Amino acid sequence: MSTTTFEDLKATVRAWIEADPDPQTRAELQSLLDAPDPARTDLADRFAGSLEFGTAGLRGVIGGGPNRMNRAVVLRTTWALGKYLLTQFPDAQERGVVVAFDGRTMSREFAEDVASVLAAQQIPAHVFPDVVPTPLAAFAVKHLGAVAGVMITASHNPPEYNGYKLYWRTGSQIVPPVDVDIAALITQAPPAREVAGVPRAEAAARALFHLLDASIERAYLDAVRALELHPGGKRDLRIVYTPLHGVGDRLVRMALDEARFTRVTSVPEQREPDGRFPTVAFPNPEEKGSMDLAYALARREKADLVFANDPDADRLAVAIPDPAAPGGYLQFTGNQVGVLLGHYLLTERPPAAGEKRMVLASLVSSPMLGAIALALGVHYEETLTGFKWIAHRAMQLENSEGYTFIFGYEEALGYTIRDIVRDKDGISAVVLISEIAAVLAERGRTLKDELELLARKYGLYASGQVNVTRKGAKGAEEIRSWMRRLRENPPTEVGSLKVISVVDIEAGTRRLVADGKTETIALPPSDVIVLELSGRARIIVRPSGTEPKIKCYIDVREPITEGEPFTAAERRAQATLDSLAESFRAILGI
Repeated sequence: MSTTTFEDLKATVRAWIEADPDPQTRAELQSLLDAPDPARTDLADRFAGSLEFGTAGLRGVIGGGPNRMNRAVVLRTTWALGKYLLTQFPDAQERGVVVAFDGRTMSREFAEDVASVLAAQQIPAHVFPDVVPTPLAAFAVKHLGAVAGVMITASHNPPEYNGYKLYWRTGSQIVPPVDVDIAALITQAPPAREVAGVPRAEAAARALFHLLDASIERAYLDAVRALELHPGGKRDLRIVYTPLHGVGDRLVRMALDEARFTRVTSVPEQREPDGRFPTVAFPNPEEKGSMDLAYALARREKADLVFANDPDADRLAVAIPDPAAPGGYLQFTGNQVGVLLGHYLLTERPPAAGEKRMVLASLVSSPMLGAIALALGVHYEETLTGFKWIAHRAMQLENSEGYTFIFGYEEALGYTIRDIVRDKDGISAVVLISEIAAVLAERGRTLKDELELLARKYGLYASGQVNVTRKGAKGAEEIRSWMRRLRENPPTEVGSLKVISVVDIEAGTRRLVADGKTETIALPPSDVIVLELSGRARIIVRPSGTEPKIKCYIDVREPITEGEPFTAAERRAQATLDSLAESFRAILGI
């Protein structure tokens, strides 16, 4: 970096410091300005751009600068949100906005800033008094008839992250063009110090700050309780649960207790919210080692079920005892849990007279739910990745076609049941999976047995991933280069399988490799490439929307012959997955 360029950067940093209302981030940036040359890279990254406001809202590392998550960014974003809501809803100043936060670092402070800025625009804030799970925040938006909701959370990201998740009046996450319109307004926001705010006491006196009471929680728990399909089953199952230092413990235990699952033990070291996440390297139940303490407790308690929510309790991991599994417990994939939930909801209660049922899954989830739905005469569609798209499409089909939404899921441990929450809900999923396990136990089967029965009927669908993390601006460019290469020069084969067609969702096209013919697809544009392979296999590639990584999803279907040992089919499917993963890593040059 040249001296002139660095001098320009220093001037930009000083201007930001001058406008930053937070003494902590001001001091942090000043120390980087005063540090030796190695700090230049850090400063350059913090000011390489601004956190992108998209359909996931904001998410980033906590720290000073426009490319970090901080009070200045939250203030300016909320200024833009308030302005936008006033243009969209004539009654915004009556209906207000739900404001909620989890247990991460700075979550409470960011939520207070949100409420303060909204009050300055005469928009009431309906604020939870303490940390809550994300599903409760989404539920509250619809339940209260608010025009929007802000949840301060970074979900399952590493401890240094926080975020700003925006819900629309429907209780679902925003979709385009709302994100684009708000992002444009953010660029017009005044410097953070000049963003008007109203102190909490004054806002409350002016009826612009309302603390929510326990009635919201009660209404949510009643709705979860109403999902029950079978009141019986073996309800004395022993359950071990961990919120991974997040905010799910109290509400999960209440929901289980009301469903008559009373033998529940929480992992004591991880039960209370702690934004440092001291016992896990990565607070995501998909990550290796994150559930080690839960498994250790489960072995001592001889647990029948093990559950883990991520820190904001919108995702759920499930495990059961299995002597053949490492550590004695088998952890199911998100696809397996999604199939168990979807099949149970579709088969254990017949549709009402004339009811047109639908189930949805994200594009990167297993195609197995679609096969089950087809066999049962249930409408099935795949959406873009992200629950915002599942909720959006569900509401479209409800309104335009009269469908009843039964279930939706994505492979990254996200599930939603009916229309209680228009987003992932790891709490209602805990209760329903417990019910399924209880009903099966009474019938002499386990969740694993049920998955085998389904595979023998519909085929063994197996899925794998190749994920590569690349942090910072340089990493982001490397991820973009991989996507460009796949678009411009896609492979003609992956391992022993031929590429039948290449789907570019950003361009809205499917190109057949054999004759080069191109057809259009109906999905909204998104940075996703799908390689459809021979043998009904596929590889889907996309940059993550919430983490600095490229994600490659591999799906295969293995038929099972009558009388064949299930383990033999599993080995064949795994061998195919491993071969495709190795070949695709080589194609990317990883």
